Amino acid sequence: MSTRTPACRAGFALPAVAFLLLLTACTGPAARDASGGRDPSAAQRQGAAPSAAAAPAAPRPAALGPEAVPYWVNPDGQAALAVAGHLAEGRTAEAALLRRISTRPQAEWIGPDRSEDAIRTLTEAATRAGREALLVLYAIPDRDCGQHSAGGATDAAAYRDWVDGVARGIGTRRATVVLEPDAVMHVVDGCTESGGRLRGERFELLRDAVRRLKLQPATTVYLDAGNAGWGAPADLRLPLQEAGIAEADGFAVNVSNFRTTEESTAYGRQLSALVGGKPFVIDTSRNGNGPDTQGDPAESWCNPPGRALGAPPTRSTGDPLVAAHLWIKRPGESDGPCRGGPKAGEWFDAYARELAGNAR
Repeated sequence: MSTRTPACRAGFALPAVAFLLLLTACTGPAARDASGGRDPSAAQRQGAAPSAAAAPAAPRPAALGPEAVPYWVNPDGQAALAVAGHLAEGRTAEAALLRRISTRPQAEWIGPDRSEDAIRTLTEAATRAGREALLVLYAIPDRDCGQHSAGGATDAAAYRDWVDGVARGIGTRRATVVLEPDAVMHVVDGCTESGGRLRGERFELLRDAVRRLKLQPATTVYLDAGNAGWGAPADLRLPLQEAGIAEADGFAVNVSNFRTTEESTAYGRQLSALVGGKPFVIDTSRNGNGPDTQGDPAESWCNPPGRALGAPPTRSTGDPLVAAHLWIKRPGESDGPCRGGPKAGEWFDAYARELAGNAR
């Protein structure tokens, strides 16, 4: 049974001052679903990226209005709470750095403990602000193959019930959903059983989730499709088809990873050509300096040093196939207990300030 308070589960319902009183309870080891911190396979860590020459670098967008950046900024997210904490202690320089994160829209990661009512409250808050909710659904059974972000629904029936509740919570309000990071790729790389019941069940669950979410009139759905260093686009064509890409709006690349926007665009364009020309979104949250190539490749995914925030979220990407640059991974939240970081999904203040300080 969860030990969270309702405010912790909703993650934003209280004003910032009241929320500070709950900070300890809401950010403890048992209090958050992990948003990242997934230990990738050798293929992900060492796989060669497609040539960036396949696509020119998209121009940095100048527009900052609702049409370019329509997503909601949670005023009580972990970055905002960290800013308030630094200001309360007189650390204005640190607060200024973290505002580079707290003022940008970031995805809300939704795990199996987030109820229909919590999703309704969240999407209603976004609608009142005249914005669109950006959600990551992360509850597939056997999530993360039992690694740092292990968890998920207990079985297929529980997962279907949970997705149905999420869809009802969204209702008719505008929402963009990134569906199940790593779920397809962990079948492709063999982390999840690649044959028999588990493979068939996982793809069936993803197809059903796409179909259920698309019954909501203002919901956009992107299936996760790995990153430019994790396998080859050709290896994903059939798995994405089995997972329901034909009925989804497109796919997402580079979620919680560090591959450059140029690499990710080239990878996405190659994959798009294999799945009917579907558009895609790129996670640019921490790719400003690209991936870590100096340390141990086996740990390059986990709080790597020297990284930077990437291009701010926008739908004005300069490329008709790139639907948006998004901050899907929440910058400043740990990948896992490595390099001095806390558990996956918990706030890592020193790392957040490094990401912000290195940003161009």
